[in-house]
Order: sequence, then C-alpha cells, then structure tokens
Amino acid sequence: MYINALGYYIPEGRRPNDYFLDVNGLTSKWIYQRTGIRTRSVAKPEENINTMSVEAVRNALPELPYDIKDVDLIISATYSPYDTVGTAAHVVQREFEITDTKAFFMSSACSSFINALEVIEGYFAMGKAHKALIVGGDKNSAYWNEDDPKTGHLWGDAAVAFFFSKEPATENDAKVIDIYTEALGCEGKGPESVQLRPRDGGIRMPEGRDVFVKACTIMPHNMFRLLERNGYTQDDVSYFVAHQANMRILSNIAEQINMPEEKILHNIGELGNTGSSSCALVYAQNKDLFEKGDLVCVSVFGGGYSAGACLIKH
Repeated sequence: MYINALGYYIPEGRRPNDYFLDVNGLTSKWIYQRTGIRTRSVAKPEENINTMSVEAVRNALPELPYDIKDVDLIISATYSPYDTVGTAAHVVQREFEITDTKAFFMSSACSSFINALEVIEGYFAMGKAHKALIVGGDKNSAYWNEDDPKTGHLWGDAAVAFFFSKEPATENDAKVIDIYTEALGCEGKGPESVQLRPRDGGIRMPEGRDVFVKACTIMPHNMFRLLERNGYTQDDVSYFVAHQANMRILSNIAEQINMPEEKILHNIGELGNTGSSSCALVYAQNKDLFEKGDLVCVSVFGGGYSAGACLIKH
C-alpha cells in the first residue's frame, strides 16, 4: 500500500507551562525537565475532532493525485470523538461528497492510527477497497483535567489526514512495507494505566511510571521486530518516529539503542501529547525532510495497553 497525500490541522492556540502554576502548582521548569513540553496546542471551544478532521483533509487536497470522490474507505481514528454516531468519517464523507464509500470510527488509544492502517491493509488485501483515507487525531482539551498534577499538563490537540492506495498513484508515493499491531491489556497496569472517562475525571494517566517503562521497552522492540522480518537492520533506518508522550521516553530510547537523537523526530515540545495524531503528525510535518530511499519507522504505544509499528520506504 502507498501514501498518496497527507495533511494536518494544528489549532493556533498554545498553552504555556506558566499557566499551570496557579492551576496545579507545577512550575514551568518542573514540567519541562520531566516532559520536554514548553507549550501545548489548544483548540477553540467551537472546534472538535470533526471540524479538525475536515481541515486536515483540506490541507492534504493540493497534493492528492486523484479525485477525492475515488476514495472508497474512510476511517476516523480517535479516542475523543465529538459524536459517536455522526462520526468524523461521516462528516468528512458529507463535506467532500464522497458518495460511494465505507465510513466508520475506531479507537485503540494512541495507537489508533496504526490500527486503522492495518484495517486498510486488510480491506485492500480482500479487494473491498482500493483508495482509503484515515482522519485521525484528538481534542484532548475537551476532556483534560488540568488541575491533575500527574498528567493535566501533557495534552495537546491536532488532527491528520492520510490518503492511501492499493497500487501506487504516482512514482513519488512512499510505500508502507509492513504493519504490526498488538493488544497488551495483560501487561503491567494495563487498562487502568491511562483513562478517558468523560463523567469521571476526564483524561488521566494514573500509572505514569508503568507507562514510561512499557513505552521505552515496547516501541523500540516493535521497530526491531519489523526490521528483522523485512531484512533490514537499525543502520538502514533513516528516521524513527515514536509516540509523542514524553521527551524523556524518546531520549531513553535513543540512548538504549544508540541511535543519534537527530534521527528521532519529535514535536512534543511545542504541541504536547496529541494522542491518536501524534506519530502521524510528526511524519506529516517532516514530509519535506524525507528523500528517495529513506526508510522511516513509526512506532506507537498507548493506553489499554496497545501498540503498533510500521515501516515506510521512500
């Protein structure tokens, strides 16, 4: 499968670390030292995952090499849907008049985008779709509990839109070589580690230490899993894109696998943890950096627990 076009939407609003001193008592220095975050993106009250997904699609359209109406599968990948009935997938379908398509919403915490990618792979393999669109992302600010000193300062808002085809649409399309996902509900603190309970405290991460340890272990492990089964080594990796949960996690991974930090792409310092859009957003923001022949590994870890990775060849 091939990436034909990609776009994103990042709200203009930013919330600096200084904001939290009066909210939960945390200083800007304390937050930055422990997370690498200086600001986080914040959507407007009237924005939601539906509106942000539409804008992400608009951002991708100038480079889409075919009519958007050719898309025959739309997946909304998010854990913070604005509406679980009229989903972002259906809103995008209506906004762009994509009449002949399948459309649905799915969620697997922060790994939702990679899980959606694997679903597309299955639809393509069965011949039930040929051109697909993932609209992914989260409006964490709809649910965050800012006075929570553990994690109230982590979250950001954003959305992405990625178009895929079963066969290459242009000679410049990047190829998704392999995809791997896994459920890890039996690992560590599992389903209690990260929570989004709209009527019971919003989005929280009560088991942050467990998340840290698992993320530092599982994300590089899944990269090596894909490299080995596709005949590559770490030396072949041009860039590594890991879930943007905490800059300390990314630095820990770089140190343990001896990978130069310039190969590990990130945006968490400005945008915070943008949830389901996290890795895909970093990839999209750096699309002009990738050159012919580059091998990019995207690896995610999220609540539940859930995890996944993919290899992309340019």
